[in-house]
Amino acid sequence: MTDSLTVRDNRTGQEYDVPITDGTIRAADIGQIKVADEPGLAVYDPGFLNTASCRSAITYIDGDQGILEYRGYPIEQLAENSTFLEVAYLLVHGSLPTKDEYDQWVHNITYHTFVHENVKSFMEGFRYDAHPMGMLMASVGALSTFYPESRNISDADNRAIQVIRMIAKMPTLGAWSFRHAQGKPYVYPDNDLSYTANFLSMLFKMTEVTYEPDERLVKALDTLFILHADHEQNASTNAVRAVGSTQVDPYSAVSAGIGALFGPLHGGANEAVLRMLRRIGNVSEIPAFIEGVKNGNERLMGFGHRVYKNYDPRARIIKKAADDVFDVTGVNPLLAVAQELEKIALNDEYFVKRKLYPNVDFYSGLIYEALQFPPEFFTVLFAIGRTPGWLAQWLELVQDKEQKIARPKQIYTGDRTLDFTPAEQRWA
Repeated sequence: MTDSLTVRDNRTGQEYDVPITDGTIRAADIGQIKVADEPGLAVYDPGFLNTASCRSAITYIDGDQGILEYRGYPIEQLAENSTFLEVAYLLVHGSLPTKDEYDQWVHNITYHTFVHENVKSFMEGFRYDAHPMGMLMASVGALSTFYPESRNISDADNRAIQVIRMIAKMPTLGAWSFRHAQGKPYVYPDNDLSYTANFLSMLFKMTEVTYEPDERLVKALDTLFILHADHEQNASTNAVRAVGSTQVDPYSAVSAGIGALFGPLHGGANEAVLRMLRRIGNVSEIPAFIEGVKNGNERLMGFGHRVYKNYDPRARIIKKAADDVFDVTGVNPLLAVAQELEKIALNDEYFVKRKLYPNVDFYSGLIYEALQFPPEFFTVLFAIGRTPGWLAQWLELVQDKEQKIARPKQIYTGDRTLDFTPAEQRWA
């Protein structure tokens, strides 16, 4: 049996054999199907619903089974047993580190958490009410001017140091955007703290000599970073790869990813969940809300996913992280609404039939709010966690000999061959 697809063009009667590799056919092979001198056939696929843009060995997702793996390791095992920096090493390097490799990796990232003082001045120039994601996007892009050698993407050692720098500096930039919005002085990194503890210190330290965060909060936030570290070819990763395909520096490419994540359809979903839960208000209002969803008058946020047609594996892990956070901060009163809403939806035929299960955003907003983060900062947390994944995807892209500059086709639907009328005639 030959792994190929036989396509018959009913316009000409001609048949074509199209090879099947890894469950896919090459769009270029479809291009050979043509009539006379007309252009070959193209594939129309808005949003890339069924189009693979790359081969990747980083993240595996089986949406029907609810499986998520980084480099072959189940997300459940990594969230339970690993740290965010170990997972970052795994994504970037392709394997788990030895003890010496891990220690050196942590040392390198810790050493590079500081940013140039001019970056501080740059961020201080934003308005007092600047959105933290806008500040993060601009400041990450600005790093390319501080490290002009980053444009030499063909040099492996140069790529490696830029990856370390970006993972190290992202929490610093994120924390400073948070402090800026509050009118508080920026806090410099504390190299005696772990990656996530240092981030919390830069966020919340006031007059104390040393900030000592609760280890349960450190673990919960570290877990959330792990859960967001990569997720295959989502919108922001696609943006990083598309911009990276021009052979630009990694700071500019990741800045594009941050811009994509800024959109409410991508990174802002957990904020939408919080707004929904507040609108419901209490458990007694859930039945009326559910009816509103069925009648098309309400939207059930935090349920369903473009990829997962089963329970999002990250959602289960986040529920446990929520318990740990609420042990420290006290229970968010909206938690009871969320739990009852989940219970009803998982047992209602309307939602079960449509495979609408909780996704990673359903509980994460409650956790972030309990940690005293304003909703506009939620996506910054997402971006910090996603940075190793973006960089791993960028590294894979620049070393993939099959990749070319991203340049999709289009189907032109406008006018043709119009005659230009000079302005004096048009305006007469």
